[in-house]
Amino acid sequence: MNSDRQIARLLTEEHRGQLDLLGRVEAAMAGRKTDEAVLRELAKALHQQVEHDVGRHFDFEENELFTRMEESGEGDIAGLLADEHAAIRDVAEELLPLAAAAIEGSLDADGWDALRRTALEMVERQVAHIQKEEMALLPLLDDLLDDETDAMLAMEYAS
Repeated sequence: MNSDRQIARLLTEEHRGQLDLLGRVEAAMAGRKTDEAVLRELAKALHQQVEHDVGRHFDFEENELFTRMEESGEGDIAGLLADEHAAIRDVAEELLPLAAAAIEGSLDADGWDALRRTALEMVERQVAHIQKEEMALLPLLDDLLDDETDAMLAMEYAS
């Protein structure tokens, strides 16, 4: 991470947790011999992460950080990241009901195939998006935020 901002540290910590989960999901979903109970647990963790990420995390970035980026002349980067949010939300729309069905134990073979495909697409999109945020968004926060605003946003996001 290239920023000394509190909010950047919080987001980076969250990104690391996401990357860890996404790596485990990718490894399990890419293999056909993974135990169904393990897949159900991963589906549950992925469902929770996606709900949080496409909800609270994305909304925070769009409302608090992307607007500041646009105001400072970094609208191209903010626009790219917002477009990626929209694409990830589209995948989440397909993934969440499949993951919920996996958690309930109601997926058939075709459902598991759809979950694998969609989960792997989510992994690909999320990993690329997190990398862009870590390289493009978070370093900008040093210039975009003063100490008081950073502290306020960090407190708001942490609560």
